[in-house]
Amino acid sequence: MCLGIPGRVVAVEDGEPRTGTVDFDGLRRPVCLVYAPEARVGDYVIVHVGFAISVVDETEAARTLAVLRAMPDALAGELGPS
Repeated sequence: MCLGIPGRVVAVEDGEPRTGTVDFDGLRRPVCLVYAPEARVGDYVIVHVGFAISVVDETEAARTLAVLRAMPDALAGELGPS
């Protein structure tokens, strides 16, 4: 299954391509920010296969994370090993 996972941007690197670090409920992963150029530190983004595809508000991110937490191993399965 491939899901868009919400996470909070904790760092941004303004190189080419623009990348950042996103925190997914305690797991941090590098993410490409090319498709969400408006994303800034503190914003929540939806990430699919390593690419931030949209910025969402904190309420929507929390709602989506609650659904994912209800599915056994959904976050770990999508994000892979630490």
